[in-house]
Amino acid sequence: MTTRDKYTQVPEPYSWEVPSVGDARFTWEYDEGRARLLSLYQKGKDKQWDAQSRIDWSLDVDPTNPVGVPDEFQPLFGSPAWDAADESRRAEFRQHNAAWNFSQFLHGEQGAMVCAAKIVEVVPDMDAKFYAATQTMDEARHVEAFSRFLQEKVGMVYPINKNLTALLGDTLRDSRWDMPYLGMQVLIEGLALAAFGVQRDLAPEGSLTKQLLAYVMQDEARHVAFGRISLKDYYSALTDAERDEREEFVVEACYLMRDRFRGEEVFETLGLDVEECAEWVDHSPLMIQFRSHLFSRIVPIVKDIGLWGPKVQKAFIDMGIHEMAGFDIDALMKADEDQAEQLDTSHAEMAGRALEVDQAIAAGAG
Repeated sequence: MTTRDKYTQVPEPYSWEVPSVGDARFTWEYDEGRARLLSLYQKGKDKQWDAQSRIDWSLDVDPTNPVGVPDEFQPLFGSPAWDAADESRRAEFRQHNAAWNFSQFLHGEQGAMVCAAKIVEVVPDMDAKFYAATQTMDEARHVEAFSRFLQEKVGMVYPINKNLTALLGDTLRDSRWDMPYLGMQVLIEGLALAAFGVQRDLAPEGSLTKQLLAYVMQDEARHVAFGRISLKDYYSALTDAERDEREEFVVEACYLMRDRFRGEEVFETLGLDVEECAEWVDHSPLMIQFRSHLFSRIVPIVKDIGLWGPKVQKAFIDMGIHEMAGFDIDALMKADEDQAEQLDTSHAEMAGRALEVDQAIAAGAG
């Protein structure tokens, strides 16, 4: 079977061609660049990993609840549709919601791969080209891993959401070299980190899903740091008009991303009343809290890089996320990286114990 056979609705057309503009920039300056960016580049090289071997794909995954999320965290929990459903129907809700979420992760990672490749092409500095090249490989690995998870473990793939399509299109069509950074590194990757983190923290210890998300997040934390370092100095030198243009993009993008997580495609596919279900999700206290949490990385970074004018602040107040500007983004990123290291340590200890048992059995048999 191919991916086409696993789509809930086969995308038409089956490929998406986005006209891309912007100059390819070469530089003949090969001396060392910014120390922080070169350090991040070294870490990017050191932290390369193989999705085939680092993740234990032999672990079983329940396709009707791939993450192991308690029902209370299901978007429709407590709604008329949920209360009227029997257990078999609720299992459908769980599987389709997980498939939709991870499908958007998959499509977003392909968008990140394309954007990282574009950054290599358009960014003027060699140190940034170096790091973006390592990120392109990271994103390819993420596409590989999410695709395998959806096809082998969940058995279902959803098409890309219209709001994610709009944001990726706006990011790729812009001719200014900094826009792939702002659209992808800061906004899309920042939101992805928070969304991954919710799923990772709900997943049971030792599960395949927890491994997948923790290892992807280890990479994503570096990617967001790349955007911060590259844009902070550049944005400090913008004119007021140039800064206003970027802030307008941030506002529009954040509203798009907030609305991306309503999941109307799931309701439609399952034959539910789309308007009724969307209304429930919009006003569910848990979903309101979840949507707000998605901006926990974005808000402090947007402030840190200098896009903190009245229009941005007004939008963040409207969305109820303004207070996140005070979050310690460095501590959040370090925690994301540390979880992957802890998983590796735990796996190494388990492998060591298994080896000791095998040796003891062999010695006893001898």
